Amino acid sequence: MNMMSSAECLLQMCDEHFELEDYQSGVPRWCTGCGDNAILAAVQRLCRDEGLLPEKTVFVSGIGCSSRFPHYMKTYGFHGIHGRALPVAEGVKMARPDLTVFVNTGDGDCCSIGAAHWIHAIRYNMNITVFLHDNQIYGLTKKQASPTSPIGTKSNTTPRGSYLEALNPLTVTLGVQNVSFVAQAVDWIPEILFDIVKAAYHHKGLSFVRIVQRCPEWLPASLDPWMQDPNRVQLLNHEDGLQTSAGMSRIYKNQLQHDPSNIDRAREIASGHDSIPVGILYRNPNIPCYENLRLSDKLRTPDLTRAGLNAELDKYTVWPEGAQ
Repeated sequence: MNMMSSAECLLQMCDEHFELEDYQSGVPRWCTGCGDNAILAAVQRLCRDEGLLPEKTVFVSGIGCSSRFPHYMKTYGFHGIHGRALPVAEGVKMARPDLTVFVNTGDGDCCSIGAAHWIHAIRYNMNITVFLHDNQIYGLTKKQASPTSPIGTKSNTTPRGSYLEALNPLTVTLGVQNVSFVAQAVDWIPEILFDIVKAAYHHKGLSFVRIVQRCPEWLPASLDPWMQDPNRVQLLNHEDGLQTSAGMSRIYKNQLQHDPSNIDRAREIASGHDSIPVGILYRNPNIPCYENLRLSDKLRTPDLTRAGLNAELDKYTVWPEGAQ
């Protein structure tokens, strides 16, 4: 039988209601026009609408512009080292499966130095929501090519233009065993961005959302063709996916009925080059979560945690001579 703590009982009795301000911490230092601002607004709205308890919510990040995200959320947060956001988040979820865990990572943080962790996190399918902020450039370190930079991108590391085709985070993720949720959003359509963020949160398993975002500082015009021509954005609709509102349909007429349970079709759509697919590409709620397989849904009590820590520390204790 699960026993609720006295603090949780009091919270339920109070029937707390949260406003956006309850999740806002500090003034974001991102550049004006940076897509990170739109993602932050969508996630804070999700927290408010879902009534997520700040003390039960954790944001984990690595290194990069996107990874400042935990600083702007009035929740628990962990600003980790480069490429290690996912293993940190998995550790949090394994130890505290009762917490809601989000990961904010960039195209360099996730797809370069953190690529191995990215692949295995998908395979483990823990109940974590992952947002890949993909601006196709290293922004924090002042314009170096990233794995997702389009071929020909001129940067400090590729002054003559990048030589390789860009890595596609969608097709990579869809090719990993145990993948259970893959979606794509763009930062300049906030209504659909929020719908995708909400769907990812409600999925039980690892939700991977690639968000194509603008970098006004280093690639100020790279996404203009897609922003200025709505037909270059393809909205994915389905009764088991997203439903486009009438207002959005008047603007974005390039729409496709796509069943998100069809992984082969999802891979075909993700591989296209003519337009940016926006919506849920794949969803399979039947993939088991690793933390449930390991029976970690049984909460660790403070006494159990303390005993475990003491047992580990005792291995390195220098005992007085003759002590038992």
